[in-house]
Amino acid sequence: MSTASASSARQSLALIRVGLATLLFVHGIARVYHDAVTPFGAFLDNRGFPFGLGFAWAVTLLELFAAPLLAWGRWVAPIALVFAGVYACGIWLVHASSGWFVVGLGRNGMEYSVLIITCLLALAWAHRGR
Repeated sequence: MSTASASSARQSLALIRVGLATLLFVHGIARVYHDAVTPFGAFLDNRGFPFGLGFAWAVTLLELFAAPLLAWGRWVAPIALVFAGVYACGIWLVHASSGWFVVGLGRNGMEYSVLIITCLLALAWAHRGR
């Protein structure tokens, strides 16, 4: 790969990394701002999770503190894998029952989450062993 191609690949990965990190961070900010952590915890409790509120705070804090680290290129592979797991759980708990499409032919489906997971896994792969 030429130097120019390698530079373009790094820049493209950085754009995806920062874009994803921004989306994940905003998700956490919105949950805190709209006082939605407790309802998220109650949802998890109702789905059989022990310590639902604790899990809700753990996910929220992950979004608030790990997303900036992801944006800055720190611990990209492990953070991306954890986020991929969180989004896979979101598909399992919420989105799969609504089908594939987020809008249009469906509502609240899993296509957006699948795209995020795919990008997170690609980042983890690109940053493995660094």
